[in-house]
Amino acid sequence: MTIRQILQQFWGYPSFRPLQEDIVNAVLDGHDTLVLLPTGGGKSICFQVPALAMKGVCIVVTPLIALMKDQVEQLRRRGIPAAAIYSGMHWREIDATLDNCIYGNTKFLYVSPERLRTEIMVERVKQMDVCLLAVDEAHCISAWGYDFRPPYLQIAEFRALIPDTPVIALTASATPDVQADIQEKLEMRTPQVFRQTFARPNLSYSAILEEGKETRLLKVLNGVPGSGIVYVRSRRQTQQVAEFLYRNGIAADYYHAGLSNRQRSDKQDAWLNDQTRIMVATNAFGMGIDKPGVRVVVHLDVPDNLEAYYQEAGRAGRDGQKAYAVLLYNQADLTTVEFRTEQQYPPAELIRRVYQALGNYTAVPAGGGEFSSYDFDLNTFANTFQLPPTETHYALKQLQHEGFIELSEAFYHPSKLMMAIDHRQLYEFQVLNPRFDPFLKLVLRKYGGELFTGMLTISESDLARTFLVSESEIITMLEQLHQRNIVYYEKQKDKPQLTFLTPRFDASQLPLNILELEQSKQRALAKVRAAVQYAQHPVQCRTRLLQAYFGEEPGDACGVCDNCLKNKRQIGAGAASVREQVRQYVAGTNGQGISPRRLSDFFTTADADTLAQTVRQMLAEEELRYNPGGNLMLNG
Repeated sequence: MTIRQILQQFWGYPSFRPLQEDIVNAVLDGHDTLVLLPTGGGKSICFQVPALAMKGVCIVVTPLIALMKDQVEQLRRRGIPAAAIYSGMHWREIDATLDNCIYGNTKFLYVSPERLRTEIMVERVKQMDVCLLAVDEAHCISAWGYDFRPPYLQIAEFRALIPDTPVIALTASATPDVQADIQEKLEMRTPQVFRQTFARPNLSYSAILEEGKETRLLKVLNGVPGSGIVYVRSRRQTQQVAEFLYRNGIAADYYHAGLSNRQRSDKQDAWLNDQTRIMVATNAFGMGIDKPGVRVVVHLDVPDNLEAYYQEAGRAGRDGQKAYAVLLYNQADLTTVEFRTEQQYPPAELIRRVYQALGNYTAVPAGGGEFSSYDFDLNTFANTFQLPPTETHYALKQLQHEGFIELSEAFYHPSKLMMAIDHRQLYEFQVLNPRFDPFLKLVLRKYGGELFTGMLTISESDLARTFLVSESEIITMLEQLHQRNIVYYEKQKDKPQLTFLTPRFDASQLPLNILELEQSKQRALAKVRAAVQYAQHPVQCRTRLLQAYFGEEPGDACGVCDNCLKNKRQIGAGAASVREQVRQYVAGTNGQGISPRRLSDFFTTADADTLAQTVRQMLAEEELRYNPGGNLMLNG
């Protein structure tokens, strides 16, 4: 099949968006490729289509488990075999998944970056036919970026295992420094670089100083019909703002990572299906969600950086129709945003103390625990060890950025089951343990022989209904069989997970890079100051400000942002004044008229373009005319 046939068959699109086809062809020609496309620009298609046109498996590196699972499900719904490996999976499931990449028909394997250096991954990839290495959210590889993740630095080392495989790196927002860093850190060989302009002609940006933000928010949402997102900083704010909107007649709901999987899924579906008009959310909402008809995105705080703001605001107007990105801020925001950034870099002593407490909380001894995962509740952890909650949160984030741990937000991981013994051994167990025999027969009838080759998703409630016992009794039997090494049973998870990415260090020996932490802090502060400058700029076109920040030569003013509209109004008011003055000057020449050059001398304080445009307009409307001597005269 041609790439257009692949696009039509699996996605239903008759043609590619701008740049997509060029990118796909560059990959198929074997080039290393760097792709910068805005949110909603169709980055996934840029590596998924060429991979389907090639022989072998495509390995996709991405940092977010929820996004990884979502992409795998989307591919499977399209009939494309895909799998994922991430923290918290049983080693037998990882083993079976990798075997399917070697011997089965798996086309896409999604992995978190820290999994690349595991022994099983290193050994198995040598046996795989890898056609493409795709690095999503590629800005994470750069310390100059806004979301640096040290495990991304291991990608180049992993790539050495597949030296003839091209790499494609994709991101929605990267400054010139980050773009250069991506190419260097991935050891790209003469890469093809594709950038779509950061200008979004259909998106009107505004930044408004407003002390009564909720009242102004209501005015914005009442003035822009259609679906929208309101971003706030805290989980508590999501509920407060959503309730305020609901009380004022707007169908709003709230979303944050602390909700259960079912709650998040139900709320998201209601919004996607337009049963909820406005979603009030933290930045946990939006990534990977494909809803083209969002008409407005409002931020109720000054953002920490323009990279994240550009991505979040860019979720409006993905269908190409007119949309609005509004930033509401007050004076307090301007004074606290820098303090909040300082807070995100706690002292090394606190980071070590938190790390030691993690060892005690999980009972992981020094030297052990690599890639072991545990349910984790921040409030319980902080209360147990008498740690300050906010500072502890940021200390955990720094431990994650340094590559010692991984913290995943709550996500749904269904119950899984796999046989730990072969058919003969199972038969012998059933003969010797008749009380388990009927249950094991039921399980085999329901899930089949695939239980011997891989971890299958199961439902304890379905088994309970069929076996005519309670769900708790089913769970007890599965746990007993697991303890006897008859099955591998993983009970469903719906809680945040903490994973140690290295053998646990003694806290006093924890190799923190103090210099790098300080440099990261200064880079973060510089990004905050750029965001504050963007919010407060009184004149410059918002699109041009964003283009300049991302290293793109600014184009023409967008004409639709708040600053452009304000400038138009001022020019319009100025033009009316100039028109009246032109009429007076020409009328005062006693019928002799006035030359254009002499007329301009009277307008030393007027904008030359405004004067020229006004004179042309007056000539077109026949209010002015030229006499035979070339002077301007009034008609009539």
